[in-house]
Amino acid sequence: MLFAAAASAPTPLYVVYQKEWGFTDTTLTGIFAVYVVGLIGSLLVLGALSDHVGRRPLLAAAIALEAVAFVLFIIAGDVTVLLVARVVQGIATGAAFSTLGATLVDLNPPHAPGRAGLVNGVAPISGLALGSVGCGALVQFAPAPTHLVFALLLVGIGFAGLVIARMPETSARRPGAVASLIPILGIPARLRPDVFGIVPIIVASWALGGLYLSLGPSVAAGLFGLHNHLIGGLVVTLLCGAGALTAFALRAWPTDRILWISAITLSGGTALTFAGVEAHTVALAAAGTVVAGVGFGGSALASFGTLARIAAPGERSELLAFALVIAYLAFSLPALAAGYASTRFGLHATTVVYSLGVVATALIALAAHAMRRSRVRL
Repeated sequence: MLFAAAASAPTPLYVVYQKEWGFTDTTLTGIFAVYVVGLIGSLLVLGALSDHVGRRPLLAAAIALEAVAFVLFIIAGDVTVLLVARVVQGIATGAAFSTLGATLVDLNPPHAPGRAGLVNGVAPISGLALGSVGCGALVQFAPAPTHLVFALLLVGIGFAGLVIARMPETSARRPGAVASLIPILGIPARLRPDVFGIVPIIVASWALGGLYLSLGPSVAAGLFGLHNHLIGGLVVTLLCGAGALTAFALRAWPTDRILWISAITLSGGTALTFAGVEAHTVALAAAGTVVAGVGFGGSALASFGTLARIAAPGERSELLAFALVIAYLAFSLPALAAGYASTRFGLHATTVVYSLGVVATALIALAAHAMRRSRVRL
């Protein structure tokens, strides 16, 4: 949750940096995207390392690197330092997320086989929600808005370091650590039908999340005239908060049913938000965001729950790394394109096209799930 909160904390700050330093929406989404470049590179290189060297050493390194990123944010005085801070943060988060996911599966108690999948689904999106609204509140009401949030996160990451120091190791060392650093993005043949079946819903949900975390506050300010920074943070919190509550509420439901609900609510909620933008109605756009958030949380629960269930102990961090690479590519590339498009064609046109793209992808996910169920019956 702390790593995810730190990832979303800069979102309400983007408009502050943009006003102070005078850069375009293209630069804004570039700052957002370099974080994901660092994260994906980290997942590709370090994704399987904890299966060989143990979970604690990699988590400790990720925490130390995250602390460096927070210091860079605090001293940042221009776009260049901000870009470096985001890259360092991305590398730390990629190392942490794949390792934390595998650690949770290692610690999963036999009497509650779905608990690791639930925590893997709920914790990250809960962190995104808390980080965005917390930073939005600090920017609006507290002094030194571009410094205080990272000072608080630095204290939090120090506490996380103490936790890791006392945590038991959950994965025995085994040979092959150096070889594991060679990026190989693959999954065992026996797992491919299950994994490929959830890729469309991962793409649809994380593409929507990328739009909200990169341009959400800009949409609120530019299209609806909502310049309050707390509201800018709430834009992300509506999506991610609804997602976290949904993932927890549906934790005992069958995965197939959750996937159906996720695809339907993602497409329907995004369409409602689009209607709110076109009608210039804040309440309708907010309602659509909450409905889409149901799909966002449901897809996280179903996808990470499936991975936690099917992965063998030696495959856990590598398989989670694969899923996270797909998720963060969907998270970043469309958002980067949206930043360029909003500079070139305007924020309204970009939001319309992006929303329609998410609706179409969610419908593809619905069709893919229906086809997969038909093959299983046959």
